Amino acid sequence: MKIQVETPLSIDFIKKLSIGDEVYLTGEIITIRDRASSRAIEYKIKGKPIPAELNESIIYHCGPIVKKIDEEWNVVAAGPTTSIRMENLTPQLIKMFNIRMIIGKGGMGIETTKALKEHCGVYCAFTGGAGVAAAKMIKKIVKVEWLDLGIPEALWVFKVENFGPLIVAIDSKGNNLYEEIKTKINENLKILRSEKID
Repeated sequence: MKIQVETPLSIDFIKKLSIGDEVYLTGEIITIRDRASSRAIEYKIKGKPIPAELNESIIYHCGPIVKKIDEEWNVVAAGPTTSIRMENLTPQLIKMFNIRMIIGKGGMGIETTKALKEHCGVYCAFTGGAGVAAAKMIKKIVKVEWLDLGIPEALWVFKVENFGPLIVAIDSKGNNLYEEIKTKINENLKILRSEKID
């Protein structure tokens, strides 16, 4: 199913999403990777303010290529980062901030799947290698925080328009498209092996 939606995302909307749905987002998303995730968790534990509104937000696993022209930041490319590298941090991030949607590449593991089910969130896959196309869907840089972490690791708040296609790969019911595909592949391999033996 093809779905267009504006942020913020309601719990009711998230609950209606199923794996395989195609989503196009308009609104604000926040880029976050390893170092910013780690800092956000640390700040939350210590009660320190976080300069971007992560609560019930949409986070994007992305290290954008951004350059400054006449004192203004411009996004050159903003393709997704492989999400599994954030697997050790993301479940805690979901629990602390009730993240509604994660956008990334390549899927995530069992602990993130459990956390999304528990806190009513989804994971959406965005096509790798489409960084320039993604940049064209970013209409405005709302702000950037934690630049001391480096441009790719900073928190970038983007205003996007019809950002997608985003394929729901983990839904709030705990279904994981990647795991289902792996299961089917393994089943097919067993059939092929048994046919060879026969």
